[in-house]
Amino acid sequence: MVEFIIKRTLQMILVIFLAVTAVFFLVRLSGDPTALFLPPDAPREQLEEFRVALGYDRPLHVQYTEFIAGAFQGDFGESLRTREDALSMVLDRAPATFQLAFTALIISLLISIPIGIISAYKRNSLFDRTGVGFTVLGQGIPDFWLGLILIYVFAASLQVLPSGGGGTPYHLILPALTLAFHSVARFSRFTRSSTLDVLGKDYIRTAKASGVPVPRILSRYALKNSLIPIITLIALDLGALLGGTVVTETVFAWPGVGRLLVQSLMMRDFSVVLAGVFFVAVIYSILNFLADILYAFVNPQIRYK
Repeated sequence: MVEFIIKRTLQMILVIFLAVTAVFFLVRLSGDPTALFLPPDAPREQLEEFRVALGYDRPLHVQYTEFIAGAFQGDFGESLRTREDALSMVLDRAPATFQLAFTALIISLLISIPIGIISAYKRNSLFDRTGVGFTVLGQGIPDFWLGLILIYVFAASLQVLPSGGGGTPYHLILPALTLAFHSVARFSRFTRSSTLDVLGKDYIRTAKASGVPVPRILSRYALKNSLIPIITLIALDLGALLGGTVVTETVFAWPGVGRLLVQSLMMRDFSVVLAGVFFVAVIYSILNFLADILYAFVNPQIRYK
């Protein structure tokens, strides 16, 4: 087991390193950031002085080496816009992103698990077919489109919820529902499949033959055993939710890391972009690492392989 954990830890570090390295070179393909921070009529000498001050006049491999050396110490430089520490700016936005992602996860679990269990129990019924159709629909609708529809219905037409921003629980409802929509479809499908497998077991048939009420069979026997693969899926889905906040936060102007990343990309604020990608890569990798460890405890064959 120790060897398995060490192997997964090294893989996690490699993934984070490759993600940050890829973004370092990709953001520099977007152009020179100095042109966005000086007036259009600024003389060439002033542009060159600004580039030298920022260190963008040096060869790319020198910039990369200095960046990696600083990143290992948690230093991603300063924001070109605000002159604040880039990583501190990202960490300040992190609570809002976690709040949105965890709320979306809770909503998706509360909706999807009952749908999946009932669909499995009433297999091939109208409810089951509707649930299957919902999962297909949920996987196919883009987040930005769903977010705009919710804004139009609940903010513009009914005027019962704010269209964007943050600060109150009401501001959280629409972005959380938008972000949870895909997860509801995923969890419903997995819960249905897992419950169908459990309902075919001998102890379920014995409980039915003994006259145990159906609600008790579903809640005490079927639910408990069908949730084993769902538990490991939660860690992976939470990572996907954190990554998916970029679009949702932009649509609803939610003050999280995702919106900060988009704004920084538009302004070519390289330090903040790299700090944000590092943060997302670390969180996503840790969640995947925890999921792998949980899988290994549930299924010993995985760690032996």
